[in-house]
Parts: sequence; structure tokens; C-alpha cells
Amino acid sequence: MQSYCCELFPSFCRCDAFPIGVTIVSAARTAMCGDRTVASMPEMPAVRVDHVGIAVESIEEAEGLLFALGCEKIHEERSEYGSFTWATYVLGGASRLELIAPEPGSDSFLTEFLERNGPGLHHVTLEVADLDAAAEALESSGVTVVDRAEFDHWTEAFLPPSNPTGALFQLMEYHDGYAETRTAGEALFVDGEPL
Repeated sequence: MQSYCCELFPSFCRCDAFPIGVTIVSAARTAMCGDRTVASMPEMPAVRVDHVGIAVESIEEAEGLLFALGCEKIHEERSEYGSFTWATYVLGGASRLELIAPEPGSDSFLTEFLERNGPGLHHVTLEVADLDAAAEALESSGVTVVDRAEFDHWTEAFLPPSNPTGALFQLMEYHDGYAETRTAGEALFVDGEPL
């Protein structure tokens, strides 16, 4: 018997792992067979869209469009972990866009992306309250989670673009000190505070 998740997420549905007659109750993330719980799947922690990342050759050349759209630039920083610079723009209360550009003359994931695709959507960052719990919940649903890394003030992992949406998703959990080490401070968080 197919359940609702089979229809919505056929490539991720795990119903075939259970006997005939088993359905997935998606709100509870529990497999049920009649009144009996067959297996329990971890719940996804709080999650929200943090920002959309756009790869560009030059932040200076690209940001004019964002200003014309009414965005306000709140931060720009050269990454100490790679050969790129990122800048954050806000539009309204909770909308965030990020431009990421490679350092001139560098060779990195970003230069490869731009050579292959040109400027455009690079990733969607989802802020999660607990990255470990999010990864466990996603993996238990058959979703591939890769490239987990921990930095001084955040932890991240990715859902590769081989997923059914074709988009690269970054999962990000903020840690104490993230805002305090950047000039934009709390403005970097959606609604001014992390999950």
C-alpha cells in the first residue's frame, strides 16, 4: 500500500522497506501497520531558509542589480576557508541573498562552477537548529548528506544537486560567536537571531 510520501517523494520514499499494508505517517515520521508502530524515523529539527547564494564573477559588477531591486548590503567578507568573497544583502525583513565571487586568479569549486555554468544560482542555505539531528532525519529518509564540516562559529553539510530538485542545498547551524565576529552582527540572522 503506497502512502502519501510515495506520491510526493518517490525517490526518497522508504515504504518498500516495510511489509505490504504498511504506510508512512509523515507528520509523525513513523511507519504504521494497523495500530502497531513498525519503525520510527527521526524528526527533522527546526529549519528555515537562510539565504540564496548566487555565484558571480564580480560582486561589484553584480550587486547593482540587487540595489536596483531594493536590497541593502549588510556584509562583505573574504572567506578564510577558500578562495572567494561573499556578500550578504537583505530585502525586507527576512529575505537574504548572497553573492559569492572567486578571488581573482584563484582555482576553486567556485571557478569550476562558473566555468561550467556561468553566473547564477549556486545554492540555497537552510538554517537548522541541530545539524546532526537534521542529517540523521534526512539520511533515514534516503536523502544523501555530504561534506559535513565544522568551523569556529558554524557547522555545515550539503545535499548534492543530484537530488530531485537539481539544487545544491547547504545545511547550516550557527554557533555562539558567529554574529560577534562579523560587522553586521545579528543582522546576518533571519529575524535577528539564530534558530
